[in-house]
Amino acid sequence: MKIAKIVSSNSHIDYIARVIDALDVAAPPSAEDFGFAQFVTISLEDETKIVGVIYDSMLVNPEYANYGPRLSPKPELKNFSPDYLNEQGFLIGILLLGTIDNAGKITHGVPRRAVPAGQDVFKIEADEMKKFHSDANDCLQIHYYSQVVAHAGLFAAPLLETIIEELSLDCSDSDKQRLGVLKQTLAWQRTLGGMRL
Repeated sequence: MKIAKIVSSNSHIDYIARVIDALDVAAPPSAEDFGFAQFVTISLEDETKIVGVIYDSMLVNPEYANYGPRLSPKPELKNFSPDYLNEQGFLIGILLLGTIDNAGKITHGVPRRAVPAGQDVFKIEADEMKKFHSDANDCLQIHYYSQVVAHAGLFAAPLLETIIEELSLDCSDSDKQRLGVLKQTLAWQRTLGGMRL
C-alpha cells in the first residue's frame, strides 16, 4: 500500500516523505498506516527495495499564521475558489535500515544508493517484515541496531523497544529470549542515561 512520497532528506539515511492524501488518491492511508515504528519500502529502478522505518512525524499547516481577511467562509471556498488547495498534511521521517535486492538478498546497514525525490513509499507487509529480519538459517537478526541508536536521536530507545515488541509477537522461543535481553539492556541504558548529571 502506497502511503507517501519522498520530498527531501536530512542525510544519506534520514529521509522526509509527505503522506499522500485525498488530493493524491481516492483512498488515502489511515493514521495507523504511517504510525511510529511502521516499516516501509522504497523501490528503485533496478527493483532493489530499500527498507526503512518511520521514526518521526511533523504536521504541516501553512494556514496557521494566516490571519488575513477572507472573502468567503471555508466551506464555500470550493465553489468560489476551485483552485484553493488545503495544504495541511503530514511529513514523516524515515530512517533507512537496509536493502532487499532483486535476487532476494537481505542486507542490514547503510544502503549504498541515495533515494531520489518523488519516490513512492509503501507500507511493508508482515510477511516481508519477518523476511527482512530473518537470516539464512531463519534466525532473527537486527544488525541495524547501532544505526538506529546513532541516527534516531531521542527516539532511538522508544523506536527499538517498539520494534522489539513487534518482532517478539511472531518468533521462536530462543529469539524471544534474545529480544527480552535486548529490551532489558535498552531499559537499563535509558535508566542510566536519565541519571546523568
